[in-house]
Amino acid sequence: MINGLVLAIVIWLVGVSVKDFACFLVDQYEFVGKEKQVFFNSTMQYYLVRASLIAILVAALIYYILMRKVLLPLQMLMKSTRIMTEGKYPEPIEVASNDETGQLSRHFNQMIMTLKQTEHGRRQMLSDISHELRTPLSNLNGYLEALSSGVIQGEPELYRSLHEESMHLTKLVDQLHQLSILEGKRLNQPLRELVNLDTVVQAACQRFELELEGKGIQSDIRLEPGKVQGDEIGLKQVVTNLIQNAIQYDHGGWISIIGEAAGQNYTVTISNKGQPIPRDQANLVFERFYRIDPSRHRETGGTGLGLAIAKEIVEQHDGEIGLTTDGLEHTFWFTLKRLESS
Repeated sequence: MINGLVLAIVIWLVGVSVKDFACFLVDQYEFVGKEKQVFFNSTMQYYLVRASLIAILVAALIYYILMRKVLLPLQMLMKSTRIMTEGKYPEPIEVASNDETGQLSRHFNQMIMTLKQTEHGRRQMLSDISHELRTPLSNLNGYLEALSSGVIQGEPELYRSLHEESMHLTKLVDQLHQLSILEGKRLNQPLRELVNLDTVVQAACQRFELELEGKGIQSDIRLEPGKVQGDEIGLKQVVTNLIQNAIQYDHGGWISIIGEAAGQNYTVTISNKGQPIPRDQANLVFERFYRIDPSRHRETGGTGLGLAIAKEIVEQHDGEIGLTTDGLEHTFWFTLKRLESS
């Protein structure tokens, strides 16, 4: 209403100005009689009123159409926002334009989708954590209750089993704590240092020499020199987790670890023949608590956090990590931007 009133005033003032100016010009000519001058003024007044009304109506109609086009999406945004304040997720807003309002609606829809995915991930993580904790705690409670009531007698094998359950819980809690710390560093990026990535990979490989030899796994390690900017401890954790994962699921008796400097990137690949992984699940192995084995036995899997931790560290270094597989032979890889001086 305010905008319409302003528009009407502007049109009226312009019309009055034009009419007064025309009447002033007519008054300057002496050959124009008084009657004709009055007739001219009244005619100008009539056309001024008619033209102003028509202009106001046309302008109001155009203005209404334009404002409706802008206000309707905003009203839908307000309604959706109000639904969100009630703790619910609204339906996506229909986008019918590519202007600023349309872009705002698209961003709002994307935000809703992201929030839904985050909420789903949070619930899934709570479910996974409770599942991981329930089994060892139930075993511990059952055995301890049986021991305390005298139903069973303590034996070295039983105590060894209880110790394994306790170590599993400790490892799970430690990795959850590590993952929490890593996610907190997204807001506060750590200081980066010059790192010889080939040296880091070599040091991580040496850690598994005895384990590889004990399990009869042949290793092929080829590393080109390459320097990156990053956190040496974190990058060593990435390589360690990937090698540990390959050894744990090894079915072929061989492992290949290659570091290559190509262009502006340095890529580390860890390949072996392992537990079958469907191709459509290749990207899911980096999710928290994800396991290929649906039974979730610890004999066939760890805590399900090692690859998630590796992914978090690589992404904090602005790198990429992934898995390439044909179903049986798998290649885990990560790529970081290398320094030109390397």
